Amino acid sequence: MWFLKLALALAGLYAAIIAAAYMLQTWLIFPTGLAAFGPELPADARHVELATEDGERIVLVRLPATQTIGEPRPLLLGFGGNAWNANALARMLYQIFPEHEVAALHYRGYGPSSGRPSAAALFDDARRAFDRLADEAQDGIVAIGLSLGASVAVDLAATRRLQGIVMVTPFDSLVELAASHYPWLPVRLLLRHRMDAADTLRGLDVPVAIITADDDIIVPAARVAPLREAARDLRSDIAIQGAGHNDIYGHPEFADAMRASVRSLTR
Repeated sequence: MWFLKLALALAGLYAAIIAAAYMLQTWLIFPTGLAAFGPELPADARHVELATEDGERIVLVRLPATQTIGEPRPLLLGFGGNAWNANALARMLYQIFPEHEVAALHYRGYGPSSGRPSAAALFDDARRAFDRLADEAQDGIVAIGLSLGASVAVDLAATRRLQGIVMVTPFDSLVELAASHYPWLPVRLLLRHRMDAADTLRGLDVPVAIITADDDIIVPAARVAPLREAARDLRSDIAIQGAGHNDIYGHPEFADAMRASVRSLTR
C-alpha cells in the first residue's frame, strides 16, 4: 500500500511540474523583465514606432553610419537573444560596424514595445520592421540574429529578400533545444512556441554566416550542426575558442568574427 501511495504522490508531483512548465513557458522563453534596461544611445539615434494589426506598438531603433565609404553597404537589421534589449544590440552593432546603418527591433512585449511575445508575434514583427526599412535601404539588408534571434532572421528570409543572414550561437529547433535540456519532460507535446530554423533554412537560397562559441553549454554543438547542413550557401563558419553562449560578445575575437561574417555575405 505504501508503494502505491508513493507512486501516486510522485505521479502527482510530476503532473504538477508539467503543468507549471506549460503555464510558465512563455516567460521562460521570453523573459521580458531581463531585457528591460538598455544603454544610452547616441544623440542621432531614432526610435520608429510600428503599429501592428492587433493594435500593439512595436519600436525599431535606428542608428546611422558614422563613416562614409564609397562602396555599397547594406543596412544591418539585428534581432537579439531572448534576454537582449534592442538598444544594447543596436549599440553593439553601431560600434562594430561604423560604416553601416544599423537597426534593432524591440520584440513585442519587450519595453518599450507593447503586447505579449510569442514566436509567431516575433516573426510577424520582423517582417513589419523589414518592410519599414526596405525602401530606404538602397544597398539591401543583412539580418543579424543572436541565439533565438537567429530563428527570427531565418523566418524573415523565407518571405523577404535579404542580402544574407549572420547567425550567432543559433539553434536548429526550439523544440529540439528544449528537449535536450529537459529530457524528462514531454516537451514536444507542451511547447506552444515553434521556431524551426533548420527546416525553414533548408528551402532558402540566402547566403549564411554562422558564429559559434566552443564552450557553449546552452546551445550544444548538436543543435547547430543541422543548420550547417541546411544552409545551401554557407559563406562563413567561425567557432570562437574559449567563449560561452553569454560571454561570446565580450570575447576579443568576436568583433573580427562579426566583420568577417558580414564581408562574406556582401562579397
